[in-house]
Amino acid sequence: MLARTGASGDLDRLTRQLARAAAPAGTVIPADAWRDDEAIYVEFDLPGMDRSSIELTVERDTLTLSAERPSSIPAQARALLAERPTGRFTRHLTMSDALDTEAAEAAYDNGVLTLRIPLAAHAKPRKIAISGGGPKQLTS
Repeated sequence: MLARTGASGDLDRLTRQLARAAAPAGTVIPADAWRDDEAIYVEFDLPGMDRSSIELTVERDTLTLSAERPSSIPAQARALLAERPTGRFTRHLTMSDALDTEAAEAAYDNGVLTLRIPLAAHAKPRKIAISGGGPKQLTS
């Protein structure tokens, strides 16, 4: 869960831990996420994956990343060692309604997919003007 909590991802970390426990090692797409006053940033490690195999979609409050790393071992060859995970990988993240997913941007460089999702205008930090002088009635 991004931007719903100040911790920015306690639930996501728990989900990742559960997914790692249930999936073979190396099949979860590792990610880091952080935010500043303007946006949420998420970086996904996708080493060895061709950009054309990467799909990033948002539907309602769910961001879905999928990518594929085919095996480099020819089908007719006999593998002696095959530790690198291959196949299709998928990762889902729940997005907050405080994010402007329509304005999201993504870039892929050196095996890292970087996603920037701006905060919605109503979610950005803002200053509240303080009036001075005599007592004043605040309206509700």
